[in-house]
Amino acid sequence: MTDCLIVGVGGQGTILASRLIGSAALGLGLDVRGSETIGMAQRGGSVMSHVRMGDGIHSPLISLGSADVILAFEPCEGARAVPYLRPDGLMIVCDRAIQPAGFFNASGESGYDLRAVIEYLRSSVERLCILDGEKINERCGARSLNVAILGAALFFGELPCSMEEMEGVIGERFDTYYAEMNKKALEFGASLACECGK
Repeated sequence: MTDCLIVGVGGQGTILASRLIGSAALGLGLDVRGSETIGMAQRGGSVMSHVRMGDGIHSPLISLGSADVILAFEPCEGARAVPYLRPDGLMIVCDRAIQPAGFFNASGESGYDLRAVIEYLRSSVERLCILDGEKINERCGARSLNVAILGAALFFGELPCSMEEMEGVIGERFDTYYAEMNKKALEFGASLACECGK
């Protein structure tokens, strides 16, 4: 069984990523259960997608301390999700912060301390891969960030499907132009993950 938690903010493609993973797992004949906690996603709020894959799954929700892998599209959302990760689980996090509206301190300055969030993740997560969000945006565009992070998860072997199987799902879901763009993002994410090491 594989439990994958995907977290981010509205507009980052969290739900799409969970659907791609679920489709690939279904194609392998696995049972798939999932659930989304969307909240204020349309306004840039927190989004959390649970994807459980295996045999005989009854609950769609991942319990605290049991996620095999967490894909965090935004660092602060990754920090919030740490309690879900099992002790030897892997977290892949994009280092590009998206500051919530109105998130300022008493002096009117940004209250989002990205450095502190990253340090918290480094001290709290044993298996952590931090991906360079600017590199992903420059190479793939912000709309393919989610697929690039999927590529990193596939590099680490944390999902039940292979790179080729995920490319097949992408080819079925998107027209030719967007399929090719997302396949390149998948490969680029895997190449960035290689820099984290296994």
